[in-house]
Amino acid sequence: MRRLPEILFVFAAATLVVASPGRGADLYVGVAEVNITHAQPMALWGQMHTRISKSVESPVMAQVVALESREGDRPLDSAIMVSADIIGLPHAVLVALRERVAERLPDFDVQKLFVSGTHTHTGPVFGETAYQIPKEGVVQPTEYAQFFVERVSEAAAAAWQDRQRGAVAWGLGHAVVGQNRRAVYADGRAVMYGRTNQPDFRGLEGYEDHAVEVLFFFDRQKKLLAAAINLACTAQEVEGHSAVNADFFHEVREALREKYDRDLKILGWIGAAGDQSPHLMFRQRAEDRMRELRRLTRLQEIARRIAVAFDEAYDGAKQDVRNDVVLAHRVSRLDLPVRMVTDEEAAAAKAKVESLSKDPANHTLVGWHQRIVDRHANQTMHSTHEIEIHVLRLGDVAITTNPFELFVDFGVQIKARSPALQTFVVQLVGIEGYLPTAQAVRGGGYSAVAESNTVGPEGGQVLVDRTVDLVKSLWPEPQR
Repeated sequence: MRRLPEILFVFAAATLVVASPGRGADLYVGVAEVNITHAQPMALWGQMHTRISKSVESPVMAQVVALESREGDRPLDSAIMVSADIIGLPHAVLVALRERVAERLPDFDVQKLFVSGTHTHTGPVFGETAYQIPKEGVVQPTEYAQFFVERVSEAAAAAWQDRQRGAVAWGLGHAVVGQNRRAVYADGRAVMYGRTNQPDFRGLEGYEDHAVEVLFFFDRQKKLLAAAINLACTAQEVEGHSAVNADFFHEVREALREKYDRDLKILGWIGAAGDQSPHLMFRQRAEDRMRELRRLTRLQEIARRIAVAFDEAYDGAKQDVRNDVVLAHRVSRLDLPVRMVTDEEAAAAKAKVESLSKDPANHTLVGWHQRIVDRHANQTMHSTHEIEIHVLRLGDVAITTNPFELFVDFGVQIKARSPALQTFVVQLVGIEGYLPTAQAVRGGGYSAVAESNTVGPEGGQVLVDRTVDLVKSLWPEPQR
């Protein structure tokens, strides 16, 4: 955390020659894929207790799309976009990845590479301190991070070096996948995954976004090479398993490759979904009955819905494939006000630490509460938290990133206020915890308590406003 400067936002310098935001150029596209499943058992990230993988139910993968715009032989702007079956990528690992990519691609501006996580809870751990991990027979997090950096940097370089004249299209479908997971009760409390079949249940807390927004990437012969699927739901249906699993995105890839092309690359872009998940909050018996009648697992049922939405989007988008589009990519660093920890919150956290510390099995929970005690001791009224965001214009589409589990209302604001025809909000480009609404903070509960948040609703509004400002700067022409 740092002192709040007089000017809250510092924009990163754009590098090389940047395309005029209103001017089209030839688009070059490269794609790649790499398996990021380690041969040894891995510690799995996403629960409050240690889990070591006993098997691989489906491999965790990284998908890459590299983009460059050119005017003749002159490069204008670029991006390397990586989607990985991980919770999210810690900043230190991103720095190491960019350094390795810079060695492989000395002419590429590595600040224009970003990595998003699908947020599977059955993927690798990157940090040494979150869990008590056996020293024998398990790949250690630092070793896994090095493995990840090597594999993904190789794939990023391959995608960039493979780029060729290509094209892009965008489309929209709908699928019921994510559901609001915060149950609200008569006394005003909110509980993540709270019971909904009790007398004091009053409803689910917030809006649900069922849009499935898709970007399609083609070669010069209009062959479909890759697609980025953006939906407001994290990939955590099987989050409690003790096996490596890419969750529903594995089934999505398999279904779409069976229909379209075995080499099709599918990037999972998770939209603003801090208060969403694929878990059923009510009507579960009826849902399960219909799924069983179709002879599908829950993962296959989710994939079926997404595949139908993908087809809807593709049926329209393939009629409007473009190879002469604007590509403009801005990288910005923002200082967001932190969520202040109150005296009462710090005291409660300290009491939890003292109570839980008696059992070594509570190692992860103890650390979760201890961080609040430490934050309270070090915070000032001007404390800020620095993040990196990306905003891209690709033709009529805007792509925006953030490192949070961003509550859906913030994503809706960005989409509604954006001048772009379609706006993709991609969360978990980084890993910075939940960013809840003011309504959620009032309700409390996991995801909206201080332990869950570095940045609170005030910082969320700042993030929205600055993201929208950046998008608008890429649309200088009047919009109808």
